[in-house]
Amino acid sequence: MAYVRTDVVIVGGGPVGLLLAAELAAYGVRTVVLEERAEVSERPRATTLHARTGQILARRGYLPAPRLPLSDGTVSTRFHFAGVWGLELTAPATEPDPLFKQPQADLERLFGQRARAAGAQVLRRYRVTGLDRRESGVTVTAEHPGGRTAYEAAYVVGADGARSTVRTLSEIPSDTSPPSMAAMVGVVRCDGAGAPEPGWHQTPRGWVVSKRTPGGRWHLRVVDSSKAHADHTLPLGLEEFRRETSRIMGREIGMGEPRWLSRFSDFSRLARTYRSGRTLLVGDAAHLHFPVGAQGLSTGLLDALNLGWKLAFTVRGAAAPGLLDTYDGERRPAAMRLLDQIRTQVDLMRPGRTPASLEALTAAAGVADTDAGLGLERLALMVSGQDTVLPPRSGHPSSWEGRFLGNRELTTDDGPTDVIRLLRDGRMLLMRFGPAGTGCASGPPHGLRHALRVVRAMPVAGWPRAALLLRPDGYVAWTSDTAADLGRPVFEWLAPETRTQARLSAGSASSESARTSL
Repeated sequence: MAYVRTDVVIVGGGPVGLLLAAELAAYGVRTVVLEERAEVSERPRATTLHARTGQILARRGYLPAPRLPLSDGTVSTRFHFAGVWGLELTAPATEPDPLFKQPQADLERLFGQRARAAGAQVLRRYRVTGLDRRESGVTVTAEHPGGRTAYEAAYVVGADGARSTVRTLSEIPSDTSPPSMAAMVGVVRCDGAGAPEPGWHQTPRGWVVSKRTPGGRWHLRVVDSSKAHADHTLPLGLEEFRRETSRIMGREIGMGEPRWLSRFSDFSRLARTYRSGRTLLVGDAAHLHFPVGAQGLSTGLLDALNLGWKLAFTVRGAAAPGLLDTYDGERRPAAMRLLDQIRTQVDLMRPGRTPASLEALTAAAGVADTDAGLGLERLALMVSGQDTVLPPRSGHPSSWEGRFLGNRELTTDDGPTDVIRLLRDGRMLLMRFGPAGTGCASGPPHGLRHALRVVRAMPVAGWPRAALLLRPDGYVAWTSDTAADLGRPVFEWLAPETRTQARLSAGSASSESARTSL
């Protein structure tokens, strides 16, 4: 058996695992991805990213930055909640659109390319068979066409989906909810005039969601809200799929040329911790829910974007004590809230339960307001992830801490720019405000140039008057309205890299191949 030393092993090469790999490798962390599949699956899956996911992806350089000067106003698009259409998802015009459409397979290829370009190893047809966890590190054993290899690493991340091998081998317990409905999905060619029209169809027996594919086929999701599958592991055949679709729709529907037929349900799972020693979980390995509202992929990518810089700073020795623990403290509550929201949608989608209006929907979803418009706005912000506020870390937090800082145009010593562009190198960002010549543009504290960028900018109306510290994902870490000592707030997040750590990190990846250097 061969032995390989690395910094982080990621088990699972879907979009979440590959985004995390791209982030880690860009910071100079030696990263290996082990994926059991031989190639990217073209099976239709998620196609939608919500606003907060797109906003952070833009700050990390995966989506284009808006042109300067920035536009005023907002951009809106219609969406649904529990099958009721008309919800307006809105984002500032200074940010990416509130809904970003991209097939999951394309995202997987994009993140895979970025990961490899930054120096990560992405290995396919590698099946994990063993996981040995110690206080000092982990050993992951994988079988592959060439034999067996053991990877010795500082951390292992399970990005390996609902049936996560990493979660199982690490003995991380989960809380689950049993299925209460039976659902099927497939791509077929429909014959005759009976094919469901594109859109959402509710009947007294359940739901059919239909859309045309570029190849002229129909992508159908069929939901029976009255019962669960007797055995969801049984293969699904064309005749059963046709019969169930016809029953739910209330008319005969001819089908042929089936592809990717499968069963699913509203079974849910939430790991009781996202970190167990040197094991971490992201995406479906950590949380699983009924796929309504297109929030699963967005949530998994937000896991990766939250964990990436924290794990990289930890491996590189740049993290203050406890920083890595904030991953579980921030992302698990978000998943708990999402699962509650999905359960509400599932309940409202049962025959006879769906509200007849958007106003009734906000009341049923628990976000009603005396002003109906405000209730709908709260619901839209919740679905799009834009209402997320993180727990503060500093001992004396301001009202800004934990909030997401929207994109604004800024005037710095280097010229006009914006928040998105300033965050793209992956470091924390300390903005000090004041006119040129005030002496507020001093550099980072000693030993932190690899992890912290300091810029001087002209004051911005409505922002803190003296200083603002941003995390790489765009959330506010600290603010000040006075010329306060910067050491305390910075060192609550960061620690100077020691010479030993710097030497180990320098040997872990080529600086030329890394998009971001610490």
